[in-house]
Amino acid sequence: MLFHRLSRLASIRGYAPFSSRRSPINSPVGDQYEKRTRLYYTMALGVAMVGFGYACVPLYRIYCSKVGVGTNSEFARAKTEIIKTMKPVKERQITVHFSADTHSKMAWRFKPVQNELTVVPGETALAFYSAENPTDRPIIGIATYSIVPTEASKYFNKIQCFCFEEQRLNPHEQVDMPVFFFLDPEFAEDPNLQRTDRIILHYTFFESRSNKMTTPGISSANPVTVSA
Repeated sequence: MLFHRLSRLASIRGYAPFSSRRSPINSPVGDQYEKRTRLYYTMALGVAMVGFGYACVPLYRIYCSKVGVGTNSEFARAKTEIIKTMKPVKERQITVHFSADTHSKMAWRFKPVQNELTVVPGETALAFYSAENPTDRPIIGIATYSIVPTEASKYFNKIQCFCFEEQRLNPHEQVDMPVFFFLDPEFAEDPNLQRTDRIILHYTFFESRSNKMTTPGISSANPVTVSA
């Protein structure tokens, strides 16, 4: 609705937003108005993207509190029981590629220790990510993750992981964070993944804002301090 109103106002002024057509007025004032309007649209989009990035973290935490994702949850222990009965699919080798980045306002240095691992469905694997706080102040971070292709995410099971939980690094502290995972054997039976032999696991670390805002449904528990 707001976009249509702005477009209508722009047409009254004598030009169409986001068009390469110049204003019929063809004056410096018209050019300045058009440039300023474009700038406002760009700034609004940038603010919206930053806000969405920060919103992802509390939304992920709410989701995890509901489904029990976490290193100390009953959900993780249930997965440990599943591992005991799994049968590896040796003939189906999958390359898991690890990638990482940080939010623009996060000062940590964060990267995977290994670029990739070769795994088979039904067997566990262990990978590590390295995090370093190069600043002179303690920083609390929280990570989200994504899996590509998305169809593989339902078969990618993490038994131990640093995601969704606040991690504190002291000034100039560096740690290796483990990711203990497995691919469900049913991965090999999914017709949508028959040609998939490569999966990307990506983590993004944000600086926690838990001390500045309270998310409904999430308790303000003490952050986890990661030790090397």
